Amino acid sequence: MKQKTLKGSFSLFGKGLHTGLNLTVTFNPAPENTGYKIQRIDIEGEPVIDAIAENVVDTQRGTVLGKGDVRVSTVEHGLSALYALGIDNCLIQVNGPEFPILDGSAIQYVEKINEVGIEEQNAPKDWYIIRKKIEVKDEKTGSCITLLPDDSFSLTCMCSFESKFINSQFATIDDPAKYPTEIASARTFVFVRDIEPLLQANLIKGGDLDNAIVIYERQTTQERLDMLADMLHVEHRDANDLGYIQHKPLQWENECTRHKLLDVIGDMALIGKPIKGRIIATRPGHTINNKFARQVRKEIRKHEIQAPFYDPNEEPVMDVNRIRELLPHRYPMQLVDKVIELGANYIVGIKNVTGNEPFFQGHFPQEPVMPGVLQVEAMAQCGGLLVLNTLENPAEWSTYFLKIDGVKYRQKVVPGDTLIFKVELLAPVRHGISSMKGYIFVGDQVVAEASFTAQIVKNKTIE
Repeated sequence: MKQKTLKGSFSLFGKGLHTGLNLTVTFNPAPENTGYKIQRIDIEGEPVIDAIAENVVDTQRGTVLGKGDVRVSTVEHGLSALYALGIDNCLIQVNGPEFPILDGSAIQYVEKINEVGIEEQNAPKDWYIIRKKIEVKDEKTGSCITLLPDDSFSLTCMCSFESKFINSQFATIDDPAKYPTEIASARTFVFVRDIEPLLQANLIKGGDLDNAIVIYERQTTQERLDMLADMLHVEHRDANDLGYIQHKPLQWENECTRHKLLDVIGDMALIGKPIKGRIIATRPGHTINNKFARQVRKEIRKHEIQAPFYDPNEEPVMDVNRIRELLPHRYPMQLVDKVIELGANYIVGIKNVTGNEPFFQGHFPQEPVMPGVLQVEAMAQCGGLLVLNTLENPAEWSTYFLKIDGVKYRQKVVPGDTLIFKVELLAPVRHGISSMKGYIFVGDQVVAEASFTAQIVKNKTIE
């Protein structure tokens, strides 16, 4: 899959939930590998904030990104729409300290994205594939987010509130394609008991019954309820009449939990990469969401180059016989046993290292270690398979090293190791010259890497 961005720009207008200001946010296409960036165009110098988990500076009532003294809040709904619709690169410009709240959901972002369209870019999509369980807990609140291996992205959200109107609910999405119809229009919500503290904290100045579901579940005096209504500039309500308060009726019985799911996706967007894995979020909130996103980013940094997935039960793309049709190498110099994945600009190969390898006789008899030069040779053979596989008569051609750069060995290779090679073209092949970057993995660990340039030469015919 390729990275994606918007085909064009779009803007949305409205008041800020917390500031009450009239705001405009504009979403623009961005180059490959940009990620999400947010620009405050109302400030001198128009500073840009990278939308990543480490730049979150507050999670009190929404996700607030910051850089120095510059802040942008309520970003989660817009980022949720971008992430769910598969957009990797976007520059977002806003003329104030927060995104407009709109109707309290992400549906208007989705509609605008679909209106301008999505464009595929040239760079491959940079998935982070979950290989082991990752979990973050908050013992005090009972919040927990767990990420498990899966072959696609899915999310289940479970919420429990101290309210007879929202007790225990769950919501799930197993296919991002369902986001526009099942999640995007779920609105934000607030309990009446929380409104006064939020107002005292100088928040929700722009809150009203058009952009939030208000839940009145603990009876208070008529005087106090009228005072809160006046502060929010909404009509008075009978203090004896408990329940949901909003202009538009609930769309689903579990709309509040669907909105929590929407928020989790928005906060997961700050991981900086699309992930393949199943998220189970129990009593999520912006604070635990951000802790979790930061933890995943730590895991990504530890495995900056992620090993390809290898299932020995799957049929290879190229077996040893096909490899011998493409490469001139034979025993003891054929160093690729099979190819398990082949793309337009990359290849994944396998070498099973046994104790019977001839080079172990002298390297070293008492401490067998695979020579580093043979590891680089094996990577180059993989690269040769990638290039030669595109030729009409590959047996008539051979590849030769022109240059090797940036060779690093991180741990030794010994008998019993299964080497996984991943080799990518750094540029299209021109004039018979190909530049490549290769990695060797044992399990999840990188054991060697190198960049190399090779020339494709037609073999001389011997009469």
